[in-house]
Amino acid sequence: MVHEATKADDDLIAEGVDEEPIEPNRRLFDGWRLQLIAGIGALYALFHMAALNGVSISSYTGVTIPLLPQFPMETWNFRIFHIAGALALGFLMYNAMVFSDKEETGTKGPWDKISYLLMIPAIASLGVAFYFASVIAGGDLPQMGGLTTWPAFAGTPIYNQEVWYYGTPLLIATFGGIVMGWLERAPRNRFRASDILLAICGFAVAVYLIAIYGTAARNSVGTQFVPIGVAFAATAGSALILELTRRVAGLALVIITGVFLVYTFTAHLLPGILAVQKAYDWQRFFGFVYTDAGILGPTTAVSSTYIILFIIFAAFLQASKVGDYFINFAFAAAGRARGGPAKVAIFASGLMGMINGTSAGNVVATGSLTIPLMKKVGYRPQTAGAIEAAASTGGQIMPPIMGAGAFIMAEITGIPYQEIAIAAIIPAILYFVSVYFMVDLEAAKLGMRGMREEELPKLGKLARQVYLFLPIIILIVALFAGYSVIRAGTLATIAAAVISWMPVLMVRFFPGSLPEAAVSGMGPRQIWRAFELAGVMSIQIIAVCACAGIIVGVISLTGVGARFSAVLLDLAGVSQLLAMFFAMCIAILLGMGMPTTAAYAVAASVVAPGLVQLGIPQLTAHFFVFYFAVVSAITPPVALASYAAAGISGSNPMSTSVASFKIGIAAFIVPFMFFYNSALLMDGTWYEVARAGATAVFGVFLLSGGVQGWFMGQRSAWFIRLALIVAALFMIEGGLITDVIGIGAVVSAYLVQKLFRPDPNAPIPVRGAD
Repeated sequence: MVHEATKADDDLIAEGVDEEPIEPNRRLFDGWRLQLIAGIGALYALFHMAALNGVSISSYTGVTIPLLPQFPMETWNFRIFHIAGALALGFLMYNAMVFSDKEETGTKGPWDKISYLLMIPAIASLGVAFYFASVIAGGDLPQMGGLTTWPAFAGTPIYNQEVWYYGTPLLIATFGGIVMGWLERAPRNRFRASDILLAICGFAVAVYLIAIYGTAARNSVGTQFVPIGVAFAATAGSALILELTRRVAGLALVIITGVFLVYTFTAHLLPGILAVQKAYDWQRFFGFVYTDAGILGPTTAVSSTYIILFIIFAAFLQASKVGDYFINFAFAAAGRARGGPAKVAIFASGLMGMINGTSAGNVVATGSLTIPLMKKVGYRPQTAGAIEAAASTGGQIMPPIMGAGAFIMAEITGIPYQEIAIAAIIPAILYFVSVYFMVDLEAAKLGMRGMREEELPKLGKLARQVYLFLPIIILIVALFAGYSVIRAGTLATIAAAVISWMPVLMVRFFPGSLPEAAVSGMGPRQIWRAFELAGVMSIQIIAVCACAGIIVGVISLTGVGARFSAVLLDLAGVSQLLAMFFAMCIAILLGMGMPTTAAYAVAASVVAPGLVQLGIPQLTAHFFVFYFAVVSAITPPVALASYAAAGISGSNPMSTSVASFKIGIAAFIVPFMFFYNSALLMDGTWYEVARAGATAVFGVFLLSGGVQGWFMGQRSAWFIRLALIVAALFMIEGGLITDVIGIGAVVSAYLVQKLFRPDPNAPIPVRGAD
């Protein structure tokens, strides 16, 4: 929302940036339904905060209350419950299809009756799962071949119990509910029978798996001895995860996952490196995929700990309206520069993007404000959208949080988080400096101005609220002081609530010190609202991480990642640069259409091991993969961040993605330099690191000048631009000899432009042309 210049509250520009965008398929509840969903979301987030910090009623009173979880929970059980809660909340909140105007005010259709009938097998399977759980919890049970055996139920052996009383009803209800979700219609403010049905199925999966994984049967997963019930539960659970992912993240990741699933059962028919020796049967695969080698593996490990913790942190910042302050501060600091709103987008999107963990979501949050203002000062619609997309994508590589990427990398590699965050500093600086230069030179070419003084917030008064940055500072200090990530995130979350009261105290004891629009303190209602926001915000990332876990499971079972590594080794025999280029293409291809966390998790399983086998240090290899997984969001033809920005700017999505690729081009070059100059990842003496950083910054300036065709205050001819790009590559590489070559190329380009003033519009000569 943009305020008029005469507004009394210090002409604040940003208001409501913290509010969550409403997806076109999200339900808009009211009354008791709204209270119910809000309560479920808040309790879901609060459960994670309590579990991660080991807080429960029994831990303080010594009294165990039935049905309440006791902490610490067993790891697999915690992750299973984590996914089940997200499935239930997600299905109740997100419709299977985008709502039409008729549906928003219409009545229920005829298909709901079938959904109610399907609840019978769903509830039956849930009841049998509870029966199994009660039998297992009742005492020691005999084991046979790694399988749990228990007394016959209704006079049938265990295999038939699992097939006919649990598995078959569960699959009928699950797949029937998914189909009904596509057919059933209901008003936007009402629950649908099919969504309640799918939520029940999700808990039927969770209860059975928690029960059976508590026995020796857990040792049989991935073998032909896996209990048939596990295969049924995993099949239903995978289908539910894919359907929720489709609802909250679109078809791209679902299609990619589907390709991997098809590959699993057809790999024995394929030639070359894709082939496996023998076919995998259904029971073995699905008994394998819902374990810590797949869905319950690294991706869910991170989403159930670090990611949801920082989603709660971000929700507390949102609930206290700190996001509005970030944006207003950015406008006050950078709005006066030429092309001011574009530079504000770089600063603000970097701050917001490192916390919220999704490029497209960050575009929607900040771009709704910055893109119209960029267009207002003269940027073309596709350029305005591209700048926001590139800046929002950069937030994913901004330490210390890196959109949760740092924590995923730490989980996968075992490298300490602090080491990863420090290594990310120079690459992040290079990316944002490059985007800044691109934006500035574009503004210079078009003769743009900045925003007028009266259009901007007053920096002096906003500076009085600089303490609102304290939660992030506390987070950084705690992390580098040796606190665990969970403890540091919890302290930062508490700090966000406490510091939100500072404006109230200042206004009370120093009247007139702050505008009336200052951030208000968080009371119990606001804190509850923050947990509710966190529960809702976590749905997409949890579904995406679980879905990526299916892909990781396929890669782990089939060994296709190792065979890709062999291909990289073969290519390295020809050219190491060619092998790295191939790895880049695979990482971008795997990341297209996927959120950052899922893209990196998949690429790290397929590409990173091969790079390590090439002799590249593990940290360098994973940063290489991570960067290209991130920039896949602005890489044509499938660029989620660019498409989101195009929707706001009103430009063509493809032209916007091409423009964002051009603006973020440094991110496609810098990762190659990690290999040639490890000082860019803080590996070296202080002198080596400082020189590498300084020459690389100069290099990205030259790269920006070459791409934009603007050097020394005027347009450049094509051969000057080419010389600048070549000089930039030598400077970014960072060696002493390459620096000398780069400086020589720059000096030559400067002298030619200064002395001969070549025509910037001269065409590039083509052999054979007249």
